[in-house]
Amino acid sequence: MKRMKIMVGIYSLLIGGLLNASALHAATIVPVEVLNNASTSVLGSTVIPYKEVTLSAQTAGVVKFIAGEVGAAFPKDVALVQIDESQLLAKRNAVLAQIQNAQAALRSSEVQYNRELISPRSKDVGAMPGFGMPAMMDQLFTKPMADSMMGNYNSEAARYSDLMTSATSVSQANGMVQQAMSQLQEVDAALRNTQAIAPFEGVILQKLVEVGDAVQPGQPLLRIGYVKYKRLLADVPSGMVSQIKEGMEIDVRIDGIRDMTKAKVTQIYPLADPERHTVTVKLDLPTHIETKPGVYAEVFLPSANSNGNAAKTLLIPETAILRGRSLPSVLVVANNTSELRLVRTGNLHGSKIEIVSGLKPNEQVIDNPPPKVGSGWMPNAETAPQAN
Repeated sequence: MKRMKIMVGIYSLLIGGLLNASALHAATIVPVEVLNNASTSVLGSTVIPYKEVTLSAQTAGVVKFIAGEVGAAFPKDVALVQIDESQLLAKRNAVLAQIQNAQAALRSSEVQYNRELISPRSKDVGAMPGFGMPAMMDQLFTKPMADSMMGNYNSEAARYSDLMTSATSVSQANGMVQQAMSQLQEVDAALRNTQAIAPFEGVILQKLVEVGDAVQPGQPLLRIGYVKYKRLLADVPSGMVSQIKEGMEIDVRIDGIRDMTKAKVTQIYPLADPERHTVTVKLDLPTHIETKPGVYAEVFLPSANSNGNAAKTLLIPETAILRGRSLPSVLVVANNTSELRLVRTGNLHGSKIEIVSGLKPNEQVIDNPPPKVGSGWMPNAETAPQAN
């Protein structure tokens, strides 16, 4: 009997504690507070490398080598991707053989030209026109007589023709050499294009092909970045761009780093996105910040109203934010019902959080709502009396 009384007492205490806890965490309807002080707008941004390049294939072939996996570091001027070059090497050997043949033909034509200069064929004693007489007689009598008396032979014209023929042969042979050398340069350029060379030191951000893949000219191979210095990339609403200037320092918070730091605005795009109506802004991070590309960061922009005065700050309890959703949202009470509304949050003020957009002064929200509730949910009078 005594044990029964003890068990009943414990059960009563547990039930009372649960009821008190339920009362402490009951949903309530609270008004949106308004503070007349400066506020900030919190924008999402992403850490990006200082420089980023996508290496593409310059020639067709099969990938036979990649320098490393994602995150691998590399120095400047190294080959990051190698495409099979066996066909080009064979073509290069054929071109080298053409060069040797052309150079041999050039040397032969130069020898013939020099021979014509030193020993002209037109002066050959055994060449026509001759009368079948001994060569000495042809040289002394027949050819001079053919030049002067008969008029059907001009030895000087014949010599000039022979010289021009030899010179033309030299020029053509030289042209063949130059043509073969040009083909060699073309093949060497194609061989260089089989390698994707790093234009700077950095890390591999993304692999777009694997060893054994067949690629075509223009196909992306690797995305690399210079990560010694880093930046933030933020899409700023077009209505807020006028509040920032290049060179301006803005408070930012990097995901995973508790302390807030400053980032310098280095570039504001001159055009806005016609679909999202935002302007891309880049901010340089301090060199001592240790983070990685792709990390989420928050940018705190100062807000102002249309008159340039400090905008009013709207505050609600942090517990009024519905959890378990991809975007911050609250239940706004109007006409004895609730409406699920997305909001943009700002800084924390103790147990309350700043609402940058999505709410208006004098509106009411539901504090401590149960998870996964939606529009139309209302707390009952017993568990959620309206706050004064």
